[in-house]
Amino acid sequence: MADVGRMVMERWRRAGGTSIGRWLFSRALGRFAPYSGSIGARVEALEPGRSLLTMRDRRAVRNHLRSVHAAAIMNLVELSGSLAVIAALPPNTRMIPVRVETDFVKKARGLLTAEARFELPEADGPTEAPATVVVRDEGRDEVARGRVTVLVGPVR
Repeated sequence: MADVGRMVMERWRRAGGTSIGRWLFSRALGRFAPYSGSIGARVEALEPGRSLLTMRDRRAVRNHLRSVHAAAIMNLVELSGSLAVIAALPPNTRMIPVRVETDFVKKARGLLTAEARFELPEADGPTEAPATVVVRDEGRDEVARGRVTVLVGPVR
C-alpha cells in the first residue's frame, strides 16, 4: 500500500459527490478502521491537507453527563487529522500517528463537526508534522481543539 493517499483520494472522488456516496465512503472507512468506525463519523469533505467530518450525538457516544464522551471526541480528532494527512501524502510516502492531543473547551452536544488542516513539510527523511483539528457544535461553538502529530516518511 505504497500509495495510500492516492487510493483514498480516488475512492473519495468517485463517492464524495453525493450524499449516498459520502455515506458509503464513511462506512467503508469505518470497516477498514473498526475502532474509528465505532463513532459513526461521516466524511463530508476531503482534499489534500483538509478534512471535514461530522459525528451525530447518539447514545453510543454519550457519557453519564448526557454529553458526547471525551474518548469519542478524541477519536474524531484523530480520524479527521489522520485523513487530512493521508489525503496530502505523495506517492511512496507513509504516515503513522505518534501523538494525539485534545483540549476540551465545553460539553459537546448535538451534531459535531471536525475540521482538520495539515501542511506537508519538506524533508529529506522521516519527520514529525502536526495536523490541527477544531471540533464545533451545531451552534458553531468550539467544543474541542486538537493536534494529531504524525511521523511521515518514505515507504521502505
